[in-house]
Amino acid sequence: MDYRVQRVISLMEDSLGLQWSVADLAKAVNLSPWRLCHIFKTETTVGLVRYLRTLRMEQARRLLETTFLSVKEITNKVGARDESHFLRDFKATYGLSPAKYRSKFLRIRSTKELRKH
Repeated sequence: MDYRVQRVISLMEDSLGLQWSVADLAKAVNLSPWRLCHIFKTETTVGLVRYLRTLRMEQARRLLETTFLSVKEITNKVGARDESHFLRDFKATYGLSPAKYRSKFLRIRSTKELRKH
């Protein structure tokens, strides 16, 4: 994989809470935004913005499952710029709002724990 794409992926994963823009990431690897997007899609078969959104949604899901942070706190922690967009993206990804996802996850987990005993 192209070292610049690897570097961008590392930057996104290591500092997901930052509000990365394509221009910021391109600058970090000395490419134009257009060129970075082109190379990224060629190397990963996924667009840069979609890749970043997926990372954010996966981290948000983990935080909902393992913490009691509010949705607003999680929105900030994963670097989402706008809570309404975050809510829309989360629901599109997982089929439920973050609050409903957490409730369902906790219900399922407590049911499994009861069955163990």
